[in-house]
Amino acid sequence: MTPELALKHIWTVAGCDPVALRAASLSGADPGLPSVHRIGALATATIAATGLAAAEVWRLRTGARQHVSVEMRRALAAFRSERYLRIDDGPPPVLRDAVTGFYETGDGRWIQLHTNFAHHLQGVLTVLDCNSDRAAVAAAIRRWEGATLDSTLADAGLCAALIRSPDEWAALEQAKAIARLPLFEIERIGDAPPEPPRRIDGGTGIDRPLAGVRVLDLSRIIAGPVAGRALAHHGADVLMINGPHLPNIAPLVIDNGRGKRSALVDLRDAAGCDTLRSVARDADVFLQAYRPGALAARGFGPEELARLRPGIVYVSVCAYGHSGPWAQRRGFDSLVQSASGIAWAERAAAGGGGPRHLPCQALDHATGYLAAFCAMVALARRATEGGSWHVKVSLAQTGRWLQSFGLLPDGQQAPELTLDDVRDCVATVSSEFGSVLGVQPAEQMEQTPAFYALPPSPIGAHDASWS
Repeated sequence: MTPELALKHIWTVAGCDPVALRAASLSGADPGLPSVHRIGALATATIAATGLAAAEVWRLRTGARQHVSVEMRRALAAFRSERYLRIDDGPPPVLRDAVTGFYETGDGRWIQLHTNFAHHLQGVLTVLDCNSDRAAVAAAIRRWEGATLDSTLADAGLCAALIRSPDEWAALEQAKAIARLPLFEIERIGDAPPEPPRRIDGGTGIDRPLAGVRVLDLSRIIAGPVAGRALAHHGADVLMINGPHLPNIAPLVIDNGRGKRSALVDLRDAAGCDTLRSVARDADVFLQAYRPGALAARGFGPEELARLRPGIVYVSVCAYGHSGPWAQRRGFDSLVQSASGIAWAERAAAGGGGPRHLPCQALDHATGYLAAFCAMVALARRATEGGSWHVKVSLAQTGRWLQSFGLLPDGQQAPELTLDDVRDCVATVSSEFGSVLGVQPAEQMEQTPAFYALPPSPIGAHDASWS
C-alpha cells in the first residue's frame, strides 16, 4: 500500500470529492522506521487527509483551492511527537510505568500489562497478589495460564492483552465485528439547518480554515488529544475538558495540549454537568474518548447532544470498536497491537525473542488524525446539507487497516529517526511548563500554514467557557 493509495481509500470511504485529491502531493517511501509494518504510508496518508479536509473547508469559505503536501519523514516525526518532546532541554520524557510491558505466562504464552495509571497498577498487583516490581510481577504471571489471566484482568476492568497471532485474533468475535465495519463512520443522527461557514470578506479577520469553529475535547492520553490538536493547528478554538479526579500522563498533557485551552469540569455532580451543557450548546464539535456508553450514562451521548445543540458534530474514539463483545474493554494503542497480531508479527520478523511493538504509537496517532479528518468532513456536510453528525473511529479499526497494507520483509533493518534527524521538524515555545520543544504540524498548506496559536497550559488553567 502506497501513501497515495491509502489517502485515496480514506477520501473514498468518506465520500469526498475525488477532484480534491489532485491538490495533494505525498513524498517518501517505507520503511521510514524499523518495522515490518508500513507505518510511513499510514502516517503520510492520515495526515494528508487531515490537511486536505482543512483545505476543503477553506474552499467552502473562500472558493479557492490550495495545495497540500506531506513528506513521510515529517509525518513520522508527528507520529512520534511525544518521544521528541523536550522541556528546558531536559531528557526524553518518561511515558511508561516500570511494570508496563511483556511477560511470559506459565503455559509459554506472552501477555502485556499496561499499568501507567496508579489505579490500574494497583488492580493488577491485587489480582497477581505480588509487589510492584518487575521481578515479582514476572514470577506471579508464570503461575497463570495466559488466556485465563487475560480474561481475568479484563473482567476486573484492568488493562492487559494476551499476545495473539493475526489468525488467532481473526477468529475472535471482536475481530469479526471489526471486520464488518469500514475504516470509520460518519453518520447523520439528527436534523438541523445548514450552517455555512462564514465566508472571508474584507475585514472579517478569518485567515484559517477552522477559525471560529468551537471544539470541546473530552479526551486524554494520545488518540483523542491528537484529534483535538490537529483541529487546533488548523485554527479551531479547542477547549480541553478534564475531570479533577482523572489521571493523566504529564508529558502527554504538554505535547497534546498545544493549541488548546484547558478547563476542569466534574461530571460526577450536577453543577459540573450543567457547566458542560452550557458550553456544549455553543460548540461545533464534541470530541470524546470515553468507553462506549460512559458519557451517555451521564446524559452526554450523541443523541442527547444533537438535541441540546442541533448541528453538533459528535466524535467518538475508542480502543476495540463500538460494537462486539470487547466494546467495553479498556484498551490503549500498545494493547490493541498486542491483541490483534501486530506485536506477534514484529516478533516473528525479528526471529523470535519477546513480542515487539511498533516503533511509535501508530494506531493512536492515525486514529487521532482520522477523527480530525472525519470531524472536518462532517462540518463540511453540515455547511451544505445541515444535520447533526456522529463520527466513530477506533484503534482496532485503524490497526486492521494497517495490517491490510502487507508487510515489509526487511523493514526492521531501517535506521532509527533520532531527534537530531528531525531537528527541522521541531520548534520551541515558551509556556508555563518552561521552554517546550515539540514537533510541528507535518502537513504543508499552500495558503493557510498549520500552527499552534497557543502554548500548552496546565490542566484547569482556564475557565470552562468560550473565548
